[in-house]
Amino acid sequence: MNKLDVSVVVPLYNEEESLPELVAWIDRVMTRERLTYEVIMIDDGSDDGSWEVIERLKKTFDSIRGLRFARNYGKSAALYCGFEAAGGEVVITMDADLQDSPDEIPELRRMILEEGYDLVSGWKRKRYDPIGKRWPSKFFNWTARRASGIVLHDFNCGLKAYRRKVVKAIEVYGEMHRFIPILARKAGFRHIGEKVVEHHARKYGYSKFGLERMVKGYLDLISVMFMSHFGRSPMYFFGGLGTLMFLFGGGTTMWIIAAKIWKQCHGLPLRPVTDQPLFYLAIMAVILGVQLFLAGFLGELINRGSSDRNKYLIDEKL
Repeated sequence: MNKLDVSVVVPLYNEEESLPELVAWIDRVMTRERLTYEVIMIDDGSDDGSWEVIERLKKTFDSIRGLRFARNYGKSAALYCGFEAAGGEVVITMDADLQDSPDEIPELRRMILEEGYDLVSGWKRKRYDPIGKRWPSKFFNWTARRASGIVLHDFNCGLKAYRRKVVKAIEVYGEMHRFIPILARKAGFRHIGEKVVEHHARKYGYSKFGLERMVKGYLDLISVMFMSHFGRSPMYFFGGLGTLMFLFGGGTTMWIIAAKIWKQCHGLPLRPVTDQPLFYLAIMAVILGVQLFLAGFLGELINRGSSDRNKYLIDEKL
């Protein structure tokens, strides 16, 4: 099988109405540009007729490939399996709701191949989303920029382009699809760019965005930053912090006891050690220090013994 020019990975959940238009649009663009391509559609446990639509499209377009999850695992799981199946020289991801434009694909591909980017992220500078979605997204992206040091305006944009070796090197799990640029840089791909892309108003269905996604987003940001710095060696974080707390607590306890002995030797008024709040704080610091050190040690054991973290049950495959 000859290597394809482009793989388009489309995760979807209950998007039966938009799929025919999206596939026809992608096909027009690829035919115009004379590119060989595949469209990998990952049905993330839809409970509408999305999979039946994919089966019908497969009969018309040979380029269609489909994966169907037995249940809803989330966008990260869909991207993970799509990346694993992708065979194109350049891999494009886009949402299935027609808000991302396939017309952006040729320029994104050119930036990867000619300008040498490893990853190019879309930036929806003009968005057709309700204000309740735009402003939390702006704040989230500002926080992600400050925390990661990667200057991107829209981490969560679904329209991105990757060099093939990037998607084969990263692991997207949990809700980490928002932080793929951070995961890519962690894997050694530092040439990350950005392109202003056209954004369309939603034509069918409804947005799956909710307040819980913002909460999960910030928790995931903390997780990915921790994993970026200490994922391979959790002992550096937990062991280092535990050692500092143990030394602080132990040193404070010794100082309290030494101060009592010194006062006894000089006949000064004494205060029982057990009446001093600082003594209990010092003991607590010692205990927490030991616990943190043990947490780092256990983290090292788990990290060394873990494998095959991502397992998703694919119900059907085309």
